[in-house]
Amino acid sequence: MKKKKVLFISSTGGHFNELMQLKPMFEKYDYHIITEKDKFTEGFKKQYGKRISYMLYGTRSHPLAYPFKFLWNCILTVFYFIKIRPRYIITTGTHNAGPMCILGKIFGSKIIYIETFANRNSKTATGKLVYKFADLFIVQWEEMLKLYPKAKLGGSIF
Repeated sequence: MKKKKVLFISSTGGHFNELMQLKPMFEKYDYHIITEKDKFTEGFKKQYGKRISYMLYGTRSHPLAYPFKFLWNCILTVFYFIKIRPRYIITTGTHNAGPMCILGKIFGSKIIYIETFANRNSKTATGKLVYKFADLFIVQWEEMLKLYPKAKLGGSIF
């Protein structure tokens, strides 16, 4: 039986750490991982080889460069989506995940969004965007159900 294509995508840092908590699921699928390239994540190339791809690190702390990095990452989003053609997109957020989820939704991918553990009482920008069209929106804190009433409480992934 052919395995379903699943894309796991997040930015670097805590979002990537949360995404990697889903590692036991990887082998069940024809999976691919996308994250931002930095000193921490580039080391995963040895472990995952062709199953991991990188986007530019796009922090907003550099306001002049951010729009250009975001634009380039949007171009990479199209490239990676065409290359991978995921049936499912699973993400823990943030900036690089939003455009991928939008593109995926347009082309029929199922979107599974896991709101970050770091937020207990406020929405993330990507969460606000993806909540509107996600096929499954998961929160890790019961308090978040007040902000996202259609979400499912998944509990902590740590």
